[in-house]
Amino acid sequence: MRTPVTITSTGPVVTLFESYGSGAEQVGARVAELLGVKFLSQQYSSEMLEQASAQQQDSEDGFLMRFFKRFGQPTVEHLDNILIPGDQQDDQQVVLGINRTLLDFTAAGGVVLGRNGTVVLAGNPRALHVKLEGSVENRVARAAELAGIEPERAARRQVNEDEDRAAMALRLYNWDPRENQYYDLIISTDRLSVDAVAAIIVAGVKAKGEAAA
Repeated sequence: MRTPVTITSTGPVVTLFESYGSGAEQVGARVAELLGVKFLSQQYSSEMLEQASAQQQDSEDGFLMRFFKRFGQPTVEHLDNILIPGDQQDDQQVVLGINRTLLDFTAAGGVVLGRNGTVVLAGNPRALHVKLEGSVENRVARAAELAGIEPERAARRQVNEDEDRAAMALRLYNWDPRENQYYDLIISTDRLSVDAVAAIIVAGVKAKGEAAA
């Protein structure tokens, strides 16, 4: 894993990573509302990953190169336009762009979904790092309902997306987001509402802030 930048924001910070279909988009937006900060969603949607997976080659590198070339942009100047180039030698530029975006976005506090925020902001002693998960059956059912797609399609997305997001994290930051040691809280959303999960996270933010004071 890359060495995190040590920085403390002036407001609460939460990073979220989810296993596909755990409801992180809805939870993240609710947490941001409760904390009075902004919410930054995933850079790449399920639809974008699905399109790239449809053209996936046999090797993992083949998928990543194809995905980056198709959806990457040649600038890191804008918050919603982070550069993800296809060439391996440009990975350091990608990392610097992501780091700068997340540090700027969370300077006054914020909730970040994905984007390797767990490792980029690991040096912030007040940041709470959360992983949302659940049973495959429940995650697929939730994702299908939220996206308005057939369960069979959501099931395919689940397999591909859980692997593809981990592959990007391993390539750029040398960490596997599926491993639990990086998180302060790991919450199963199977039997909890969005509001209940958000309340747990907000309580965690307050507890970690008090411990860091």
